[in-house]
Amino acid sequence: MLVVVNRGGQVKRREFITVVGGASVWSLVARGQQSERERRIGVLINRAADTEGQARLAAFKQALQQLGWNDGSNIRIDPRWGADDMDLSRKYAAELVALEPDILLASGALSVAALRHVSRSLPIVFVGVTDPVGAGLVESLFRPGGNITGFMIYEYSFGGKRLELLKQIAPNVTRAAVLRDPANPTGDDEFAAIRTEAQSLRMEVTPIDGRGDVVNVERSIAEFASSPNGGLILMPNASISIRSDLIVTLAARHNLPAVYPSRYMVSAGGLISYGPNVIEDYRRAAGYVDRIFNGERPSHLPVQAPIKYEVVINLKTAKALELSVPASVLARADEVIE
Repeated sequence: MLVVVNRGGQVKRREFITVVGGASVWSLVARGQQSERERRIGVLINRAADTEGQARLAAFKQALQQLGWNDGSNIRIDPRWGADDMDLSRKYAAELVALEPDILLASGALSVAALRHVSRSLPIVFVGVTDPVGAGLVESLFRPGGNITGFMIYEYSFGGKRLELLKQIAPNVTRAAVLRDPANPTGDDEFAAIRTEAQSLRMEVTPIDGRGDVVNVERSIAEFASSPNGGLILMPNASISIRSDLIVTLAARHNLPAVYPSRYMVSAGGLISYGPNVIEDYRRAAGYVDRIFNGERPSHLPVQAPIKYEVVINLKTAKALELSVPASVLARADEVIE
């Protein structure tokens, strides 16, 4: 029996009526109705359900809606919040896979690893992963292979650019403390890029474990700040980002200029940020979900780098630190918070 289908897999009623008839027609109609069933999307985000996390999820939903997918209508979205906790992420990964979703959205390498531990077949679209090839999540950026693809968060070289930006906005800084997660192997390459840039700028860089308990983080930053001409750089790890409010507070307390990886940290009182527009990547992820729903394979969808980087400056914080922001830095800013 001949069946004519369109690209999305839905049976074209007028075409197949001319080919088959009788009971076979109604069988094909039933299949067409089945293709219109509600799709299910499991979402595992590697942070708490805070304001920033909710904004990212909302951007994903809005982009899906623009593509014709409405939560509660033809799709159902089940979110979980891993809070950069391996045990919690694995628990929620098992819960999501048990719901039998059609596709999974994963934020951060930890979330992808947790979902991959439970299922090797469900399509996964990721955002916020640093090195998907090095982490063994995909075979290559152009041809991911397997069931996983998505959007990288940044390149290692941007660590060095953050150090350069710190020197530009605070020329007297000769030392920088780099808050990182030593358990995250991708951080080694970025820290190496920062050290390379530090040599050319004749600066000293010191790693600080930003994932340790709060008392140790506070003590480490206080010790660093006890000597003059210091500044901070936050690496864009989820384990560091979830403590951004604490870091902003400590930077203000010790009069340390700091460069952050995300805009929302500057909105909360940080001095300056440089990094990709993460919200935009959630919108782009919705496009990949739509394409997979319409028959494309994750293995054929290339992993993409961010397309928009932004500099955000908080002039109120600069004034509190008695910094005069150079015109060259202001000219680079995508947003200035006054």
